[in-house]
Amino acid sequence: MAQNRDIRTELIRSGLEHLTEIGFTASGLDKILKKVGVPKGSFYFYFQSKETFGHAVLSSYASYFAHKLDSHLLDNSYAPMQRIRNFVEDAKQGIARHQFKRGCLVGNLGQEVDLLPESFRPMLIATFQSWQQRVAKCLREAQLTGELPANADCEVLAEFFWIGWEGAVSRARLEQSTGPLDKYVELFTQRLAG
Repeated sequence: MAQNRDIRTELIRSGLEHLTEIGFTASGLDKILKKVGVPKGSFYFYFQSKETFGHAVLSSYASYFAHKLDSHLLDNSYAPMQRIRNFVEDAKQGIARHQFKRGCLVGNLGQEVDLLPESFRPMLIATFQSWQQRVAKCLREAQLTGELPANADCEVLAEFFWIGWEGAVSRARLEQSTGPLDKYVELFTQRLAG
């Protein structure tokens, strides 16, 4: 039965849970390995270093989150601005379900970027840009439906969305409340309405 396990995937999942709560620099491998039941010496069979492990966890999270965004922002059964609100509602449920202990891995790593190996910086920037492109596309659709003025700069607004969103997620964790997320999306959508 152990031969059927995908240990690498289990380690990434365990790392994802741990890093979204603790961060990269404060995380040792012991708890991650213990949860999966892998001896410390075996870790290097799956990953060359903690840095390559961090890259794998970040890539996995970025893919997971991009899929989550797409499931909301590409859902044509809702108007474009409602799709953004639906994403926010889903995110609120997720952060509350984890008792406000887990934040956004990309945002968390961004806050400790000066303590990380330099190889993380371009990965984090690329991830944010990918997310911004998704929101910008949804905002361009909002222009086509008349929900957003035709002269709105969707690229700038999408960047603004993520800069503010990461702060709201951090504040929600601090306050252990989804209130900051509600306030943020309300102000963001009011700003778009003019």
